Amino acid sequence: MIKINILSSTDRPGSKAMNVSGYAAGILSRYVDTEVFSLEDYPLADVAGGKYGRTPQSVNEFNSSFLDADGFLFVIPEYNGSFPGILKIFIDYLPFPVALERRPISLIGESSGAFGAMRAVEQFEQILKYRKAYIFPERMFIQRVDKTFDSGSGLSSDVLQKLLEKQLKEFPEFVESLTKQLVEP
Repeated sequence: MIKINILSSTDRPGSKAMNVSGYAAGILSRYVDTEVFSLEDYPLADVAGGKYGRTPQSVNEFNSSFLDADGFLFVIPEYNGSFPGILKIFIDYLPFPVALERRPISLIGESSGAFGAMRAVEQFEQILKYRKAYIFPERMFIQRVDKTFDSGSGLSSDVLQKLLEKQLKEFPEFVESLTKQLVEP
């Protein structure tokens, strides 16, 4: 069975990204195996001072656990017009270039603002393209997350809820299709 790991892409305690990640996992688990990771658990203290080229064992273990999947869903909040710095650190310590190369990735942005982290997601996509990831074309932007999203029932807008469910249903199909193409000679 296909496995998709979800990353709550912030280290902020009690984040909306974690709530969205948990909700997405509930939907994805209808179709695939899934596990939620949070950058709250990332061993940030172990990379303080820049350990590039000599990645600490704790970081290697976190990365290996996360990378043990067929595809990835990143739930990205918008902080100051971009994505959280911890997400960049996480990406910087993934094995280059192999960690994300030819790996299917889906994206959900969430913010308290009107654009649902569109800037943050699009900036992060530039990094994913550099890392040669396969980006699922359906993205979700949850705007005004405090007012429009409930971790039990999802989005208050029926239209947006259907779009979210469509993304989460079709992403595993995208992962499976790519997995077959990469395995077949």
